[in-house]
Amino acid sequence: MPDSLPPLRDLLATAVEAVGGAERPGQVEMAEAVHASFRTGDHLAVQAGTGTGKSLAYLVPAVRHAVANGKTVVVSTATIALQRQLVDRDLPRLAKALAKPLKRTPTFAILKGRRNYLCLHRLDGPEEPDDQVLFDPFAVSRMGREVGRLREWASDTEVGDRDELVPGVSDQAWRQVSVSARECLGVSRCPIGTDCFAEKARAEAGRADLVVTNHALLAIDALGTAQVLPEHDVVIIDEAHDLVDRVTSAATGELSATSVAVAARRSGRLVTEEIADRLVEAGEGLAMLLSEAPAGRLDDLPEALAVTLQGIRDAAHGCITAIGPERKDDPEAATSRKLAMSALEEVHDTAIRLLEAFESADSRLRDVVWVSGDVSSAGPRPVTLRVAPLGVAGLLREKLFGENTTVLTSATLTLGGTFDALARQWGLPGKQRAGVKAEGTATDKEPSDDIRWTGIDVGSPFDHPRAGILYTARHLPPPGRDGLPPAYLDELRELVTAAGGRTLGLFSSMRAAKQATTELRDKVDVEILCQGEDSTALLVKKFAENPATCLFGTLSLWQGVDVPGPSLTLVVMDRIPFPRPDDPLASARQRAVESRGGNGFLTVAATHAALLLAQGAGRLLRSMSDKGVVAVLDPRLATARYGGFLRASLPPFWPTTDPDIVRAALRRLDAAN
Repeated sequence: MPDSLPPLRDLLATAVEAVGGAERPGQVEMAEAVHASFRTGDHLAVQAGTGTGKSLAYLVPAVRHAVANGKTVVVSTATIALQRQLVDRDLPRLAKALAKPLKRTPTFAILKGRRNYLCLHRLDGPEEPDDQVLFDPFAVSRMGREVGRLREWASDTEVGDRDELVPGVSDQAWRQVSVSARECLGVSRCPIGTDCFAEKARAEAGRADLVVTNHALLAIDALGTAQVLPEHDVVIIDEAHDLVDRVTSAATGELSATSVAVAARRSGRLVTEEIADRLVEAGEGLAMLLSEAPAGRLDDLPEALAVTLQGIRDAAHGCITAIGPERKDDPEAATSRKLAMSALEEVHDTAIRLLEAFESADSRLRDVVWVSGDVSSAGPRPVTLRVAPLGVAGLLREKLFGENTTVLTSATLTLGGTFDALARQWGLPGKQRAGVKAEGTATDKEPSDDIRWTGIDVGSPFDHPRAGILYTARHLPPPGRDGLPPAYLDELRELVTAAGGRTLGLFSSMRAAKQATTELRDKVDVEILCQGEDSTALLVKKFAENPATCLFGTLSLWQGVDVPGPSLTLVVMDRIPFPRPDDPLASARQRAVESRGGNGFLTVAATHAALLLAQGAGRLLRSMSDKGVVAVLDPRLATARYGGFLRASLPPFWPTTDPDIVRAALRRLDAAN
């Protein structure tokens, strides 16, 4: 069918006018590049700075493509906040604005993993004990109240989406009323399949022009044998700097004594006691070994752990065999069987994957195994064996770039001044120049001359050298391992005082953030908020409402804070955010690069640091009137050999190492506001 729709520029102008904006050169350049990518089939990476209007720059050509070709376009994001912005604000306004020129109203839908939707069949079934709350009477009572609230909500909700429930409930309570894809009976076998919220969401997505999803579901769709997303030929990946981490997380397997116990308990109702006890005993053996195992990467598989994993594998397989085929005449039995089989298969398959990771030298180039036991906001997590892919470039190259035209965009994609670092992680050939077919390979082994892509940087509307200062505290000593040195705390105090508050402190660890909070609260005349003392959203809101306030925190604040205006004029980073030397994945990836003769530190550690530094620095300028300082206390940014690579990854602020200049500038900004 010939394309008789209005030109892209006309549609973009209509959309910009409808949202009360003004045409921006970078936005127009990006929209035309996205449109060209759809026509040629070449992949596209676009760096678009804050304020460019990149959402409209890809949504308008995406809507036009979907309407012209009758095919769904998938838009994937890393964060819930951006999903909500697209679905609740950008797309409704865009659909209304383009309805007349397109001669029909474009449609859109949001699609999440099945676990995010209420399962009506599970809701009607018996509650299942949760190992994390089983021996805590207060937790049991709380969970009972939350499940009761969920039952009431089930009769009111139209979509069954967990994010629609305010206030929310604990993960333990939600697990009682939801199922994973593995646990689902399927629409044809479920007694309430026709009313299933997840199936309704999938059906709506299948009819939509645009489907908004997340990187994790995109990865699950690529990893799985069953199709999760609707038929599509184009994928737009916003927040593409986070793609590799999100895909890696989705491809990570976990095995703990708790997961084995859950599988044993579920299967115990369906098999003989003798068969179930074998799995129970194998799980107890794993618990004993993990309780004595130090956290960290496993380069070799201890014999005792190998025997235990083999025992878990065989015991889980024995339960699976004993349960046998499904009986179609008994829906209730089908539910119990499905829940048991889901847990058993996950335990069985993960045990096999863990064992196979040590079978040969080649297998060690595919998967990384480590022991972890950490603490989250929900409390301590059980000691767990984890297995993750060393890299996801092959998966992305085959399942994403090999099957769809793909656009990747973010405010931070050119690290060290080029797209090469992230392109390697994505599985795209390096050394790409705009408009030139790529040469070389995506990895050392697999040629990818058939993958064509273009990288463009459409810039930013901000005048970075005039609006911001990059201050490196060159006079300070290098950071130590035992918390923040006294000189760092003194420097931070002087900066915060000069700024009159208005400070976002980004720290490399929660320990450092708490130390800075404790030390400075008695020494400055402004309020200091610390991440963890309340919900992050409430802390950010309080910080934004009161300029004489500081907010200190760690990783999520490096990427998740948007505070335009005078409440934020100073962003402080305590040190270059290299991954920890004992980080299992980062250290394994670094070693793999070095084994091929490459620079593992620059390829892995410095790239990781550059990305976070760029994201952190991006918190400063959020509107055209914003001005301020990005202060890096770590002198290595100015003195180390790799400092040039890191500085080239940052916005082009005016640089200085003079503390007097910076404090004077902050005092002027404080007085002006």
